[in-house]
Amino acid sequence: MPVTPAASVAASTTPTPALLRLRDETLDADQLAGYNLYLTAGSAGVRVGVADARRNKFVLLEDYAPQPATSLAGQVQQLAVHHDLLGLSGWNRVRLAVQNRHFTLLPAPLFRDGDEARCLQLHHHLDVQHEVVRRFRHPGQEMVSVFAAEKSLAEWFERTYPGQKLLHQTSALVEGALHQSERQGARRMFLSVGPQELSVVVVRDKQLEFCNVFAFSTPEDFIYYTILVMQELGLNPDEDHVTVWGDLLHDSVLFNVLRKYIRHVRFGNRPYDLTYSYRLNDVFEYRYFELYSLHLCE
Repeated sequence: MPVTPAASVAASTTPTPALLRLRDETLDADQLAGYNLYLTAGSAGVRVGVADARRNKFVLLEDYAPQPATSLAGQVQQLAVHHDLLGLSGWNRVRLAVQNRHFTLLPAPLFRDGDEARCLQLHHHLDVQHEVVRRFRHPGQEMVSVFAAEKSLAEWFERTYPGQKLLHQTSALVEGALHQSERQGARRMFLSVGPQELSVVVVRDKQLEFCNVFAFSTPEDFIYYTILVMQELGLNPDEDHVTVWGDLLHDSVLFNVLRKYIRHVRFGNRPYDLTYSYRLNDVFEYRYFELYSLHLCE
């Protein structure tokens, strides 16, 4: 399918379709230095969050439908053309998480600056015309995420928000999962479900043990990868607990198949220690977890 060039999309006069737009009336667009801007971009579309940095409170949540014929950079730039906040400078902090399967996690002592492309090539063949490699160091975890990102998206972000951080969706998921795990607690499995993608994280004692993203097209694929990881790590579907976040419903086929094969499965909560505008009260707490968890990514 052809991809619309970012420049022509940015000049489009057609607003990006919004699936959700929620904004607290306390958000002051004239005081952006007091707020953090968070973005995710991938197969689920573009999602935007704004948090009051002083109060650790999310005051804006927006979800924009994916446009498969348009590059991610094009989608973000088109949104910025029509958005009153996106693209502005002066934020306290900005984070953008890209969503794809092209990443690897490395122990920080084994990583050397300049080795990003070599590390990633074991998992992904880089398209140097359209992709770049970036890294994100997880503070306090002695861990480095190396990932591929759409070149035009990375360039737009780094030009628009110099000095701010581009990272992979799994980094936000990992930080959020670790934040909700317990020291000296039992091993926990966390699932994040996106459009035909399943992200799996396993943690114990606030340390990451496993992280991967699987593509699936059927409920059978979905449960296969879930049970496979449990078996490989010695987890018991009858005893161990599984927490689910993402784009599914209580009565969805995917959640029903999880309940069929796993005894202790539940939907997860938003990140703890943060607060959320009352405008978000009608949004399921297990949705937009990675977007909220960007607040935990220093």
